[in-house]
Amino acid sequence: MSSRWKNTKPLNRNSRDKEDNWKRAPLRLENYSTIYPPTSPTELLYPSIHPTTQVADSTWSEFQPPANCSDRSLARSRGRDEYHRLPLSSSHRSSQLKNCYLPNLRKEVSHWTRPATPSLSLYSARLASKRTTCSVATEPPPSTTEEPEMDLPKEIFLKEYKKPDYLFDSVNLEFQLGEDKTIVTSKIAVSPGTEGTSSPLTLHGHDLKLLSIKVNGKDLKVSEDYMVDSRHLTVSRPPGGTFNLEIVTEIYPQLNTSLEGLYKSTGNFCTQCEAEGFRKITYFQDRPDVMATYTCRIEADKTLYPVLLSNGNLIEQGDLQGGKHYALWEDPFKKPSYLFALVAGQLDCREDSFTTCSGRKVTLRIWTPGQDLAKTAHAMYSLKAAMKWDEEVFGLEYDLDLFNIVVVPDFNMGAMENKSLNIFQSRLVLASPETATDGDYAAILGVVGHEYFHNWTGNRVTCRDWFQLTLKEGLTVFRDQEFSSDLGCRTVKRIADVSKLRTYQFPQDAGPMAHPIRPHSWTIFIPGAEVVRMYKTMFGASGFRKGMDLYFQRHDGQAVTCEDFYAAIQEVPPTPGQPVKEPMFIPIAVGLVDSTGKDMPLTSIYSDGMLQSLTSDGQPVFTTVLQFNKKEEEFIFNNIPEKPVPSLLRGYSAPVRLDSDLTESDLFFLLANDSDEFNRWEAGQVLSRKLMLSLVADFQQQKTLALNPKFVDGLRSILRNTSLDKEFIAKAITLPGQGEIMDMMPVADPDAVHAVRTFIKKELALQLKDDLLSTVTNNRSSEAYTFNHDSMARRALKNTCLAYLASLNEPDTTELAFIEYKSATNMTEQFAALAALSQNPGQVRDDTLLDFYNKWQHDYLVVSKWFALQATSDIPGNVANVQKLLGHPAFDMRNPNKVYSLIGGFCGSPVNFHAKDGSGYKFLGEVVLQLDKINPQVASRMVSAFSRWRRYDESRQALAKAQLEMIVSANGLSENVYEIASKSLAA
Repeated sequence: MSSRWKNTKPLNRNSRDKEDNWKRAPLRLENYSTIYPPTSPTELLYPSIHPTTQVADSTWSEFQPPANCSDRSLARSRGRDEYHRLPLSSSHRSSQLKNCYLPNLRKEVSHWTRPATPSLSLYSARLASKRTTCSVATEPPPSTTEEPEMDLPKEIFLKEYKKPDYLFDSVNLEFQLGEDKTIVTSKIAVSPGTEGTSSPLTLHGHDLKLLSIKVNGKDLKVSEDYMVDSRHLTVSRPPGGTFNLEIVTEIYPQLNTSLEGLYKSTGNFCTQCEAEGFRKITYFQDRPDVMATYTCRIEADKTLYPVLLSNGNLIEQGDLQGGKHYALWEDPFKKPSYLFALVAGQLDCREDSFTTCSGRKVTLRIWTPGQDLAKTAHAMYSLKAAMKWDEEVFGLEYDLDLFNIVVVPDFNMGAMENKSLNIFQSRLVLASPETATDGDYAAILGVVGHEYFHNWTGNRVTCRDWFQLTLKEGLTVFRDQEFSSDLGCRTVKRIADVSKLRTYQFPQDAGPMAHPIRPHSWTIFIPGAEVVRMYKTMFGASGFRKGMDLYFQRHDGQAVTCEDFYAAIQEVPPTPGQPVKEPMFIPIAVGLVDSTGKDMPLTSIYSDGMLQSLTSDGQPVFTTVLQFNKKEEEFIFNNIPEKPVPSLLRGYSAPVRLDSDLTESDLFFLLANDSDEFNRWEAGQVLSRKLMLSLVADFQQQKTLALNPKFVDGLRSILRNTSLDKEFIAKAITLPGQGEIMDMMPVADPDAVHAVRTFIKKELALQLKDDLLSTVTNNRSSEAYTFNHDSMARRALKNTCLAYLASLNEPDTTELAFIEYKSATNMTEQFAALAALSQNPGQVRDDTLLDFYNKWQHDYLVVSKWFALQATSDIPGNVANVQKLLGHPAFDMRNPNKVYSLIGGFCGSPVNFHAKDGSGYKFLGEVVLQLDKINPQVASRMVSAFSRWRRYDESRQALAKAQLEMIVSANGLSENVYEIASKSLAA
């Protein structure tokens, strides 16, 4: 595609006036994807994501695949398979897996893909000369190797999906909860999944003790009627037609440190079943396309476990002999096993109600230990706001009489959307002004909304198999992003979401963990949401809503695929002049800015040789969406009276990396004038990245570093602009992170990037000191804490300026930060001041950190913040401090939140994790092996910090490789960790 900004008068081809050349120098935006048109609708909806392919020249004829693709032709690759490396369900690699079909996936795993065709990479775009190239790439299949004696994860192909031979119509569960063991009885109504099936019935199971199994009331005999191994129970000859299956198992929740299935957390029983936890409770077809209605009867000691909760509505409860009691729950809506939940323990609740749009009253309860009950008010507000928003925006009403949220300190996930019984990690529910930051409040709003929105996008309509995970997660992330945007500042939320995409997703897509969004990993949530957002951009809000309505109408109560979603969204009323929906990959929102900084009115455009009107109700528009769907296209804007500065990709309308030929002057102009605030921020980020990369090169060559005065003036003008949103200003004056800059380097140099970022931050603080000081002073407030955008924006700007000032490490700025710390009346400002003081090693830092701990040691969530702040510090040699904190009385390796805060936080400091002496690598390698014996799922997330070890210099590569080799050779290593570590080594 090419775009030419042009007025309608004839061009003077003999003119040598450079000011006239803009009319003859088109900006070419080339999309090579349609050289290889998509062969299925799904390739359009969920195109493969690959590492950025560098294009050496701006012409297609000279485009060559990267070295790792040399054995495959880009043009002729037509493979249709997608395959995954699949970790087995067991915690140990030595166990066996047989007859494992498609649904046997873990939520957190990574995988390989072989794309259907070399389709557009969502995250790679490169401009050379006057062209933007959206590059394409294919990945070669893994080398064929002899399987070693150890049992490696099995590769599962999407094409291997097979419908279940048997369906479960209803499931009745009975739990006898005990201190030493728990007895689980499941009674299942089974029917054939296919006509005349005579196949064995294979059930998944792990860490279960089978006590009995019956079919139609008759006990089965082992070997003769059924077989059982460490992973499966197989009924050899099930009766024809429908039948009843009864299984009794014994499990040991108190010994379950994996926090999957049924386990105990701080004395309470709790479950986590997504993706394969239910098989740790009882033998079952543990796959998302087996949907049934459930009843659940729970028996337990009434004194120890006074609260008994499960899915659906409470229909009966009462006392039993021996000091026990019971509760009977019924969920009338069919659901897969991963949405089952049970909680039992000593809990108090905050109760409220919500009246739906149809007039039904829904009881709302948030359960937590009694001492934390006062901290649940914001979560309740968030839940009610989400219910109201979903009715107003998507027309979706809650469907039961009760909605429960339970707070759990020990939880692998952030939260889980179990039908009517959401379970949350504590930090995503509990908040008070004294203990939670603005960021915590915003996260609670978004995550409570996210899990509630799953009631329709995930529960009522679920995914057929785990290859379709983005169907529920990507769609629901998009919904929670829109929810948070509507309740806050849309621009600031968009900036935050894009920053997260660039910080976490782009690097993964450029490394060994790269994968398309259809398969299976938590990271598909974010890019999946971006694909859904593109559909809304292309079809418009009204068309998108109609498509969503049709999707729910067609598939309520079903387990479906990405194709089903695509078909519903496409089947909306045709766009005027476009009765047939053509394939579209990238919507690019564009505006043209005139010399005075105002948007130019856009009335018409030439495309495909035709003049198309851009007006709306007869009025010109100021932003239009160009839809890229061919190798090369040309758009010519009519009636443009002067040379414009193009504002490209407004609102980040598509998740691509756009490298344009906008000049430095153009970028400063957009930073000062663009009406699209996202692009205004982006102009500043582009300038910052270019400056940082230039200074990194100077640092590596031992040149004197100097800051461009125009850059300082540009940020000063933003800081002084009182018409801008204060939180936007805080975002606009914040430098890109170290990781983002390292990702733009051929060989990442954490020392150079850290030194340069530190230099720029201090130099800006020095030259903008007066403005920063006045901003801090003017944004103080003695008012009580409130959670609203204006108050949050004020605090964000004040705290950002304070961090700049404290970086100077001068007596007056240090004293200012200490005063802010001592006078703060809320955690947002107190913690920000503590973080500002913690930038610089010394007695003030140490004393303030100790003071903070002594004040908040009784609050485990605040202590987690304290751990994270120290772990992420860039002070020299911080690995020794982190190692010392492992032995701190408040640290618990069994608590995922503490692990993420301390160990995960340390990996977020590039200069210390990638220390030249390898101390950071050695620390993580040792900790991963310790953690793997406790919680393999959390350990696998920690080991992923090694995944891009080849991005660094040879010395660091050797040190990181040694740790990975140590990990994969460890005895008894879990498959979760082996999957990530071995794949990283093979990259």
